[in-house]
Amino acid sequence: MKPFLVLQLRPETDASDGEYEALLDKGGLERSETHRIRLDRDPIPADLSLDDYAGVIVGGGPGCVSDPEDTKSDMDKRIEDAIFGLMPEITDRDIPYMGCCYGIGILAAHLGAPVGKDRYSEPISAVQCHVTEQGRADALLAGLPDDFLAFVGHKEAVQALPEGCAHLLASETCPFQMIRHKDNVYATQFHPEADGAVFEQRIRIYKDHGYFDPADADRLIADCHAQSVTMPERILRRFVERYR
Repeated sequence: MKPFLVLQLRPETDASDGEYEALLDKGGLERSETHRIRLDRDPIPADLSLDDYAGVIVGGGPGCVSDPEDTKSDMDKRIEDAIFGLMPEITDRDIPYMGCCYGIGILAAHLGAPVGKDRYSEPISAVQCHVTEQGRADALLAGLPDDFLAFVGHKEAVQALPEGCAHLLASETCPFQMIRHKDNVYATQFHPEADGAVFEQRIRIYKDHGYFDPADADRLIADCHAQSVTMPERILRRFVERYR
């Protein structure tokens, strides 16, 4: 059985490790079923072949695709260059891909759609997502409730649906919560791997990164633990089960 290639963009070790554990847990994956690469510290091997993998899973991160190039650190540029370098083959060959939060910005920007901070940013919260007509026909969403909660927290967002993409999920505050390119290339603005404990860790790690007033951290943590968020992980697990 081929492993999944897990690409992580978080430079904070505790956040990266926590995200990886959450992806394993919510995706129903064993460590042996993944090849994990932390792009903040490790390059993509020159001989890497996507044919060796069941699919690609891209995590989130504190960076923003839309930030001006002259404001990005060398590490941010290196991370983006690495993942953007794989996107032509992924989209051209319709290789199974699940981009989570940062991953939707990567996909949309690669496809030529606008990504920015003008509209649709969402504070850390659980938002109500609605399955679209196209979403009801999608294998990862079929049979799920028409409306369910998902954890979000992002400063930038996709501003317009990329050409040729299916629009699968929307929320009142951000219309592009989940999209699909061709048959197998998926991306979500929400975090399908997240639960209250996962977001508590990230709130503590990123409280000084401009997502929220640091004084609100304890309230946000309590709010996240008070929410019942169960459907997004089913989407991630269906992705794994479909392509493993």
